[in-house]
Amino acid sequence: MAEIEVPHYFICPISLDIMKDPVTVSTGITYDRESIEKWIFSQNNQTCPVTKQLLISSSDAAAAAADLTPNITVRRLIQSWCTLHAVERLPTPKPPATKPQILKLLRDAAKSPPQAQIKCLQKLRSIAAQNETNKRCMETAGAAEFLAAFVVGKSNLQSGLEEDLKACDEAMAVLHGLRLTESGLKTLSLNGEFVGSLTPLMQRGSDESRAYSIMLLQQIVEVAEPSHLINLRPDFFVETAQILKDQICEKASKSALKVLINVCAWGRNRIKAVEAGLVAVIIDLLLDLPSSSSEKKSSCEMMLTALDLVCQCAEGRAEVVNHAAGLAVVSKKILRVSPLASERGVRILYSISRFSAGGSNGILQEMLQIGVVAKLCLIMQVDCGVRTKERAREMLKLHSRAWRNSPCLPRNLVSSYPS
Repeated sequence: MAEIEVPHYFICPISLDIMKDPVTVSTGITYDRESIEKWIFSQNNQTCPVTKQLLISSSDAAAAAADLTPNITVRRLIQSWCTLHAVERLPTPKPPATKPQILKLLRDAAKSPPQAQIKCLQKLRSIAAQNETNKRCMETAGAAEFLAAFVVGKSNLQSGLEEDLKACDEAMAVLHGLRLTESGLKTLSLNGEFVGSLTPLMQRGSDESRAYSIMLLQQIVEVAEPSHLINLRPDFFVETAQILKDQICEKASKSALKVLINVCAWGRNRIKAVEAGLVAVIIDLLLDLPSSSSEKKSSCEMMLTALDLVCQCAEGRAEVVNHAAGLAVVSKKILRVSPLASERGVRILYSISRFSAGGSNGILQEMLQIGVVAKLCLIMQVDCGVRTKERAREMLKLHSRAWRNSPCLPRNLVSSYPS
């Protein structure tokens, strides 16, 4: 392909590759459908990449999709050119789905027996996977609301019927594949029954369904009003922590952490997360996580952020202290992962050393024995965040009497507390 000169009007201005499905936008410029859809829908741009003119006058996703007109002439020219130059001929793309087509599939899924329901849902899943235009068409047709009601109806999985379980799995797969807009996610967040139905699904569903559930929950939580997140049920935290513990897949684990970070902004939720065993789950995962792995850096940062949040309540601090490896693993991650991880680690140690009730002297002595004091002194000498250094300096000054026997402690701090 590189040895053949490709006509410039066959090239997508965004991807710089031959267009597979050329579409023309309202400014008259032709792009490959996949590239321009990503530009508009995924990156939330409203201007033409070439002319910088406004593409859509509103944030209506359906209107944006309708503005993408298939350029059949250019597509046929490309196909003829490929045939003439012995290049693999590009297949004719499937036409975008229409609203009547989607509505018919939804009606069929609503009134059909389980096996037929599964086939309808699989068809919807296939349509959503084709392109962004189909996703937005499905959302406009009310597919998300239908699927949410469908999952609620199937959420009582105690019957154990395999067909019901599979239908629920397919419905969650379609919901995940829709990549709903913010307005669509907000609508789902207002459906308390649907959000509640995801908890038993995370408990009894297949691994795929559990992963889709937590990933969708992450998206919902990020746009939900705080009033909908304050009074979450305890089993919500139990199942979210269990998904994190099970490590179904990396995406599901990261989604679980993001959910916990968002909902643990409120005190009641922190206590529920601690009671669900979150602290032990995170510490055990941190023990198995290599500090030097760049691939796991973001996971480590999120784990320490979640741990920092739960350490803002007495129950969370007590759980970290009572875990045999709690203080040690937090200290180990400082200066070994990233500046953000170091800041979170120091915040955790600061909260524990300053606010832990009862046995605080024993906690300080444990910190001395496992090398926390040495790590804090090292922070003072290396190039790291200003806030991290300030908190480390404050800890060393605050506890210099208890740590006066440490050879690492600066003399000026020791002399400020004479024996």
